[in-house]
Amino acid sequence: MKMNLSPEDALRLNVLLNQELFALRIDEGKRLVTGLTPRGEAKVPLNPNCAEEKYLRQVREMISNHVLGSPHGYPRFMHRWTRMGHARAESLTKLLRLGEPEAVAAVVHAEGLTDEIARHAWWVDQSPDHARAMLAREQVARGEMGKVLADFLVEFLPYEEDTQRVVESVRLVLQPGLVDDATRTQLWARGQRKPAYRVGFLKTLPDDLPVEAVPHPRFAALEPVLGELAATGNEHARLLARVLAAPGQAWLETVEGVFRRCADQGVVIQLFEAIEAYFAPIKPPDVRYRDMTPLLQYCAQPEDCVNDARLCRELAALKARLPEEDLPLLESLRVCACVGEQLIAPIFGLSDSVGPALRQSIEPVIDPLMPHLNRLRGR
Repeated sequence: MKMNLSPEDALRLNVLLNQELFALRIDEGKRLVTGLTPRGEAKVPLNPNCAEEKYLRQVREMISNHVLGSPHGYPRFMHRWTRMGHARAESLTKLLRLGEPEAVAAVVHAEGLTDEIARHAWWVDQSPDHARAMLAREQVARGEMGKVLADFLVEFLPYEEDTQRVVESVRLVLQPGLVDDATRTQLWARGQRKPAYRVGFLKTLPDDLPVEAVPHPRFAALEPVLGELAATGNEHARLLARVLAAPGQAWLETVEGVFRRCADQGVVIQLFEAIEAYFAPIKPPDVRYRDMTPLLQYCAQPEDCVNDARLCRELAALKARLPEEDLPLLESLRVCACVGEQLIAPIFGLSDSVGPALRQSIEPVIDPLMPHLNRLRGR
């Protein structure tokens, strides 16, 4: 392969590439190649001897040929190394030495990401998307980079316009050990104006929300029975006890508050995902209703309508122990367990409304659901 790089650039790049190198970045505007080495940053100013675009392409080809053995760069090796996010640590370190933005994006989304590789990737390109991708990996969130990435996302949150990204950022920074109590309180307070913040709390801290709540009026009477059945593995009893206790009441109160103030589709979608995750332990298999009417009819039927033998046994055992007056709680519990994003997908597929118009568009789902939420709250 013939290269037309200036002699001084070719020499300096060869020296840079032949030492221990963690990562590389190319600043086209400043015409600068910077490498991260064990001794710190090493910089190679570029001196083009032809059109800049052509020269930079030759620089990338030289780097790729040294790192990968081919001048064609990252795309040629994408399917081999990074399909579906799978890649070995050795492969990821090679990708970081290419100086290609697409290669860095592949690294931060890879399952094989480690705390050290995350640190090198963060040196190459600091962006909120990369921070979120890396914090989604437990090994990074628990490592030294976890707090660095969380602090960055907290500072960037006021400038984030996409509400789904706001929810995801809040959800990720609330992981254990990443932010202090003062920051957590600050994020909760912001949720008073921006419900997306509260949805992040619903997803990550469902049982530890900063809300003062009292247990359901029937919790004290039902707690012994529910605790006894939960100890035998009865998920319906465990979940009902969770909902009726004070943290569960705080969770339901927050859900209702988001419903009242949601203003865009992203928040609603994430809220329904949070509800689905909360009631997932008793969600019947293969039940994904797209309309509330058949959902309510299904949940009003006897327990043998549940397409799962374990769930049927649990419901029967719980019904046999509950007082007659408390059986409606089970129906409401089952309604919530069948709720999911698929209920609002048909509505959002036909409308891009926001604000009050959005809340009006989802009334066919919210209005039938709210009585069951209120029942579980003892109202």
